[in-house]
Amino acid sequence: MNINKELEKYILEHIEPEGEILKELNRKTYLKFLNPRMLSGHLQGKVLKMLSKMICPENILEIGTYTGYSAICLVQGLKTKGKLHTIEINDELEDFIKSYFKKAKVSEKIILHIGDALKIIPSIDKLFDMVFIDGYKEQYLDYYNCVFEKVKKGGFIIADNVLWDGKVIEKVNDNDVQTKGILAFNDFVHNDNRVENVIFPIRDGFMILKKK
Repeated sequence: MNINKELEKYILEHIEPEGEILKELNRKTYLKFLNPRMLSGHLQGKVLKMLSKMICPENILEIGTYTGYSAICLVQGLKTKGKLHTIEINDELEDFIKSYFKKAKVSEKIILHIGDALKIIPSIDKLFDMVFIDGYKEQYLDYYNCVFEKVKKGGFIIADNVLWDGKVIEKVNDNDVQTKGILAFNDFVHNDNRVENVIFPIRDGFMILKKK
């Protein structure tokens, strides 16, 4: 979401500083890869870290690793013997992701899966306290339905990009499958009496759902 640059600067100056490894990961992502905007970044990373520390999960599932920034933030709140399962469909990112997990000294807490999340999720024999959805936007509702029974009662599902650069309140083009996917997800979960939800206008829209 658009925010006054001076106000954004003020916010970033008044939250916990970005660690050196994350700062380097941010910079390298922008230098080496297409669509670096997909990276969570400083503010959202701190929000994810704080939420993880509040929930204190034993098991986290992340759908959409990209270069690993959000996973490194999420893992900070895990219980001592907890694990984060993160799924990335782009196998060309695997070595880069693993190198930064190693640099951040979190490799032993993270299980990286490479492939289609909708095929991988059913094979993970875990119940999750926390799920972070940040994969293909047209598949958000599919991810939600696929993972729902693997979320503990009282567990949390967090979905990124739910305001989709404001396109959710604009006329949707017939071929815009991503916006349609976000709209379908938002409408479905809003009417799903199995959860309660709230949307925060952080970056591109951040929805938090709690399973009743």
